[in-house]
Amino acid sequence: MLISRVRLRSDAAEKKEFWEHVDSAYHMHSLVWDLFTDGPERKRDFIYRQDAVHGLPAFFCVSDRVPNDRKGIWIVEPKPYAPVVKKDQVFSFVLRANPIRAKRDEEHKQHRHDVVMEAKTHLKEKQDVLPREADIVQEAGFVWLAQKGEANGFSIRDEDIRADGYLQHRFKKAKRNHEIMISTIDFTGLLTVTDPDAFIRALFTGIGPSKGFGCGMMMIKRR
Repeated sequence: MLISRVRLRSDAAEKKEFWEHVDSAYHMHSLVWDLFTDGPERKRDFIYRQDAVHGLPAFFCVSDRVPNDRKGIWIVEPKPYAPVVKKDQVFSFVLRANPIRAKRDEEHKQHRHDVVMEAKTHLKEKQDVLPREADIVQEAGFVWLAQKGEANGFSIRDEDIRADGYLQHRFKKAKRNHEIMISTIDFTGLLTVTDPDAFIRALFTGIGPSKGFGCGMMMIKRR
């Protein structure tokens, strides 16, 4: 696998046309997709995290192919990505995720629920005054990530995790009339590896849904 830093060229940043097309998560998704698509049948085989370098848009991507800058607007810096991890090893990490919980209704249809909004609804049923949104995000976010950790080879402790930056993103896909909404939480903190193989798979394939919109890529650093 490869991990690539993709940063905007300074000459591209000076073009008004570029900034006219980066006003939503969908447009950012399209920019990254352009680096990997090679035909109409290509399916997504990468994950990415949006970032910034010197105030300009940048991405970190994990893939088994080198991103291909066909438009000449990016500096692409790939390097091999073969993390070596051991059971009980501790890492610091950052993760932007779309924390949802899937439930089935009485007709067995599956629905996705934003965990923060779901927590607010449950709290409103029990009490008149809600806690601060930041506290709701922290608690609901931690529970969601702890559950994901069980399936992805790591464990976390509440005192080691910060969940904040909760945002709701709304946009329309090109050539489609309906609005799409995803919510994101930014997680930072410490984790402990419980299953090295499962953890490495999570580093390669991402955690949670909406990976095509910059969610799910965990970046780690040895302690």
